[in-house]
Amino acid sequence: MGSVRDLRPVLFVVGILLVTLSLAMALPAIADAVSGDRHWQVFLVASVFTLFIGTCLVLGNRGRDMQLTVRQAFVLTTVSWVVVAAFAALPFTFSDLELSYSDAYFEAMSGLTTTGSTVIRGLDDAPAGILLWRALLQWMGGIGIIVTAIAILPMLRVGGMQLFHTESSDSSEKVLPRAAQLAGAIGVIYLLLTFSNGIAYWAAGMTPFEAVCHSMTTIATGGFSTSDNSLGHFQNDAIEGIATVYMVLGSLPFVLYLQAARGGWGALLRDTQVRWFFGLVLFALLSLAGWQMASNNVAAADAFREAAFNGISILTGTGYSTTDFSAWGTFALPVFTLLMFIGGCTGATTGGVKVFRIQVLALTSLMQIRQLIQPHGVFLSKFNGRPIPESVPPAVMGFFFLFVVIFGLIAMGLALMGLDYVTSVSGAATAIANVGPGLGPIIGPAGSFQPLPEPAKWLLSAAMLLGRLELFTVLVLFVPRFWRD
Repeated sequence: MGSVRDLRPVLFVVGILLVTLSLAMALPAIADAVSGDRHWQVFLVASVFTLFIGTCLVLGNRGRDMQLTVRQAFVLTTVSWVVVAAFAALPFTFSDLELSYSDAYFEAMSGLTTTGSTVIRGLDDAPAGILLWRALLQWMGGIGIIVTAIAILPMLRVGGMQLFHTESSDSSEKVLPRAAQLAGAIGVIYLLLTFSNGIAYWAAGMTPFEAVCHSMTTIATGGFSTSDNSLGHFQNDAIEGIATVYMVLGSLPFVLYLQAARGGWGALLRDTQVRWFFGLVLFALLSLAGWQMASNNVAAADAFREAAFNGISILTGTGYSTTDFSAWGTFALPVFTLLMFIGGCTGATTGGVKVFRIQVLALTSLMQIRQLIQPHGVFLSKFNGRPIPESVPPAVMGFFFLFVVIFGLIAMGLALMGLDYVTSVSGAATAIANVGPGLGPIIGPAGSFQPLPEPAKWLLSAAMLLGRLELFTVLVLFVPRFWRD
């Protein structure tokens, strides 16, 4: 796979990312300057420092041959997220929010991974620059993970992602000829969806600033809000409806949007992953609304509205809330936990196990049952009408096993730090699935992660990274053989 010890291409790309991050810091600086808040100085200093380090990495590591090997791509994918989060945390650290660096790194990692967990209380009175910076981090993290999932993870064959590498390598159905063009086209779609979402929010009653912030975190399925009460702050059914629609749009494969834009709108409906996703949405809607009506005596209209918004918010990993759904009762909690683990479609901004892996596991189980009935039969599982390659089911099963094991280890680690059962289990689940709020009075929709001990925040930050980068991408770096030529 080539030498991994030459890190110049990796450091060069990381430098470019830091330069980009430093330029992004100018936007919240402007927002603070316009609102008369002195926090613009914090963003200016952080921007200059980040620009200096990024420029040094670019100039010190540029060369003629900057082609990445597969192993260097593994290193780049993990290192870039870790380093960018470290610098993105600087404005939080030096603001007046009185956050430790552990808190600031947690917030930055939560933003970039589009998890949406927060340690900040008093968002309603927070500086405009900080609110915009949180939204920007999620927006940049959203487009970053789409490009990673489409251009990098299939090449690395992580957790069954080679299934999509097979599709994108078929010249007869290639959406655009080059990965760079594909990323650029997806960026345009992402920007257009963000813009239309912002206009819709503004028309529904948000201020222009609130609309900008929420449009970026909705399409990124991130969930950061400008209020401690999330979208429940607005008490506006139209805003909830708009958010529900755009959370779904952010959870569908962005490659299919390109196909639709080129005249193939049927691609969205024909895609089996999309069909399964909408089946899960229907399950969440009917089960949660039915429970609310039967056990909590909620009116039908309110029950379906609350179930649709909160169920889709958790399924897509967005993490917005309008009510404290952890208080809905005994049946609702396991439903929300199940939705939390599943997530949305691959090639979108969502986290979790992903719908396509649930499909592959279900098809593999069904094939096993059929073989028990007909031991000598030959059965073929298909995904979108194509046979699933033999390497995919074992990769998906390995991913699922590792996902469950790491979830258990994180939950036990949190419990060892003195956290209660609900906080430990839901905290581990929400971090590794990149959802946002957990369950219970501490980290539930009405709480925050601020009371957690600092070691717990570092553990959860690592869990967010593992979940966002599909586990294997990070864990392979800890195998000694990986570093041998």
